[in-house]
Amino acid sequence: MPKNSKVTQREHSSEHVTESVADLLALEEPVDYKQSVLNVAGEAGGKQKAAEEELDAEDRPAWNSKLQYILAQIGFSVGLGNIWRFPYLCQKNGGGAYLVPYLVLLIIIGIPLFFLELAVGQRIRRGSIGVWHYVCPRLGGIGFSSCIVCLFVGLYYNVIIGWSIFYFFKSFQYPLPWSECPVIRNGTVAVVEPECEKSSATTYFWYREALDISNSISESGGLNWKMTLCLLVAWSIVGMAVVKGIQSSGKVMYFSSLFPYVVLACFLVRGLLLRGAIDGILHMFTPKLDKMLDPQVWREAATQVFFALGLGFGGVIAFSSYNKQDNNCHFDAALVSFINFFTSVLATLVVFAVLGFKANIMNEKCVVENAEKILGYLNTDVLSRALIPPHVNFSHLSARDYAEMYKVIRTVKEDRFPALGLDPCLLEDELDKSVQGTGLAFIAFTEAMTHFPASPFWSVMFFLMLINLGLGSMIGTMAGITTPIIDTFKVPKEMFTVGCCVFAFFVGLLFVQRSGNYFVTMFDDYSATLPLTLIVILENVAVAWIYGTKKFMQELTEMLGFRPYRFYFYMWKFVSPLCMAVLTTASIIQLGVTPPGYSAWIKEEAAERYLYFPNWAMALLITLIVLAVLPIPVGFVLRHFHLLSDGSNTLSVSYKKGRMMKEISNLEENDETRFILSKVPSEAPSPMPTHRSYLGPGSTSPLETSGNPNGRYGSGYLLASTPESEL
Repeated sequence: MPKNSKVTQREHSSEHVTESVADLLALEEPVDYKQSVLNVAGEAGGKQKAAEEELDAEDRPAWNSKLQYILAQIGFSVGLGNIWRFPYLCQKNGGGAYLVPYLVLLIIIGIPLFFLELAVGQRIRRGSIGVWHYVCPRLGGIGFSSCIVCLFVGLYYNVIIGWSIFYFFKSFQYPLPWSECPVIRNGTVAVVEPECEKSSATTYFWYREALDISNSISESGGLNWKMTLCLLVAWSIVGMAVVKGIQSSGKVMYFSSLFPYVVLACFLVRGLLLRGAIDGILHMFTPKLDKMLDPQVWREAATQVFFALGLGFGGVIAFSSYNKQDNNCHFDAALVSFINFFTSVLATLVVFAVLGFKANIMNEKCVVENAEKILGYLNTDVLSRALIPPHVNFSHLSARDYAEMYKVIRTVKEDRFPALGLDPCLLEDELDKSVQGTGLAFIAFTEAMTHFPASPFWSVMFFLMLINLGLGSMIGTMAGITTPIIDTFKVPKEMFTVGCCVFAFFVGLLFVQRSGNYFVTMFDDYSATLPLTLIVILENVAVAWIYGTKKFMQELTEMLGFRPYRFYFYMWKFVSPLCMAVLTTASIIQLGVTPPGYSAWIKEEAAERYLYFPNWAMALLITLIVLAVLPIPVGFVLRHFHLLSDGSNTLSVSYKKGRMMKEISNLEENDETRFILSKVPSEAPSPMPTHRSYLGPGSTSPLETSGNPNGRYGSGYLLASTPESEL
């Protein structure tokens, strides 16, 4: 090649220049194109393979190690829901019986779709927008919907991290501030805060000291400045973790993904040593078989599978897009799914062990209070001492003795028994009291920790664990937003990431009002669930029925070096979409039968009351759902009627620091084809596939190369069409 040629001059310059193919090839000497990176039909020789790998390494950053990638996927999939939502669902839906529908749905829906998302991300090496545009341009809106759902989830999820930060800093004092009710002093008179006296110390601290909650979603009450500050800290931490992409977030994952397991192991050992822990664990594993046939249980199990594995969010695809194409993503899918399930079971064991301890304490308290009532009735001759068994000792009254005494009194005083106001004080009743979601962590668990020796230490460890679990999930959620946008629109990475965090903080002020907890319920239970289910269904349909399951299996065989089990073929093609369609229909029917609502804390009653969303809140909820799914039909219409170009049949070559990379541009196909192939445009083959940057093994495109032993395409031309990420 002449030293004064345009290409040579560009190779020695760091300036980024993009020119047409005709302009670049003019006046250049002929080259042996069989050994060139631009060879699209010749043999993939050693030089070509080396050039391909070099281009592949430069086009997109990669994980530093397989361990870092696995920890990132674990950190994203294992989140706060594993700690409080899964145990709550076990407690609510029949204990061990809930594990049956969860495991069934994990096997037939969770693992196959998790493997699918890992495979398409690794194969196409783009974020969710680029992946679904490649698979089916008419369903390219799936990627945009995933970004919107990620935004919705990230807005309220970081608020929960903010709550954990608040409790974390409050834990550095003894006794813990939620261990006792506050006392109001009026001169020489001291009385316990009425709202706390009617409920409990931990409940009062959560609703009044932390949230300062209003009575309904319609009462804004203004900003809670303490939670506003904590939200700012939470978004600052997330921003610093993701600002450099996987270069910064990958390092964070070493701590945020592993530390929670250390804490869970410590809590498990401590919990098993607590009095009554075995009662809680046995209660968990005692199945209520009637629950297994309840459609509501299966619907909730499916939702938990989606959220647990992060299906449909785009974070799984984003993380896998930084893998090498010969990575064994089938093993990754099985490993991460198993670790996720193991973590949920481990967390449930910890929670039920601690709740068993708490239930025994509350049961003993109940026995003492009711024994005092009975003594009062005996002293006032309301009850005869003949009703008390002779072996009962009120100074050392056991739960069994009280149960025997209670049974006798109830039998003898059957007509007047309700007026006595005695409680049965059954341990099973305490264990059956289900505390949902945040209440499990911020009320039930915190109350149990007040009875631990060295309670501040355990509280600090617990909330630090929650912060790290939330941070890992938020990193994946942010990747689901930033990676596809940066890949598609080439926006500056750092500026866009910081802008996202600032924007999310200001929008997130909605959730730190005094009524903010009710908006968290709206976003968590309704606005993200239905769009997410629809996204997962369409992902499955796009691959299995539009792109083609057989073709996809062939590409996986080439990429992995072995053929995946036929099990996945049938799951992707038939079983998974059918099950998800049934579950989605059931969810829609459930919403129609039971209008959406929330649990409001009524200050005057010091109790929760279930309220329905008002009309304006329902309008907001419907708007959020429509906004999340709107890109899918809009994208379909624009592609179907050719109102939006997909950028096919166009090519440019760009030079940057001597490295040759290919990207889509807006060149005229006729001029380029005529110049390169010396044919009239009607006779020249298209230089690019119609809609895809590369085709499967079963394709007949002239761009397809010969077999490649490592499962990667032997054409630098095709590989380079993978977009250069700015991450």
